[in-house]
Amino acid sequence: MFLLHRLDASLRKLKGQIANALTLINLGFGALAIIYVFHGQLQVGLLLIAIAAVFDRLDGAAARKFNATSELGKQLDSLSDIISFGVAPAMLIYQAALSEFNLTGGIFTIIYIMCGALRLARFNVTDSSGFFVGLPITAAGCILAFLTLFVNHLPIYVFMYAIIGLSLLMVSPFRVRKI
Repeated sequence: MFLLHRLDASLRKLKGQIANALTLINLGFGALAIIYVFHGQLQVGLLLIAIAAVFDRLDGAAARKFNATSELGKQLDSLSDIISFGVAPAMLIYQAALSEFNLTGGIFTIIYIMCGALRLARFNVTDSSGFFVGLPITAAGCILAFLTLFVNHLPIYVFMYAIIGLSLLMVSPFRVRKI
């Protein structure tokens, strides 16, 4: 009986760590995307950001399924998201398009990362059950990353407007219902 109780407790702890492991995998793919972007392999960076988004979706689903939500998990998810959907897509779009604007492109890139960090911090300190306030960074990062597919088809200044628009949407007060 004692052994069964200990085994059950160990299994519950293990289930609780599945979501955190998926979050760390998300972070790993985001960091790897940055490395590939620095090496000029933008399509690989885009693919890795997309894979990070899949793991971001899976970690939330696992936390809910195993009833393993925690403050640690929430903070870890935000730290991972700023890398995978803040820094990685910002570096990708900078390398693909905004570097032509030199310092101005760099400033816009930094503004995007700052707005993403602000959005995540605001999410972590407010109770917004049932909805998101502002565009979630995962959505903004995926949109920004996928825009790189159009670098050869659109005027370069479109990407500057896109990064500022997404930055403002992340910190705006509008509400998006959680799915």
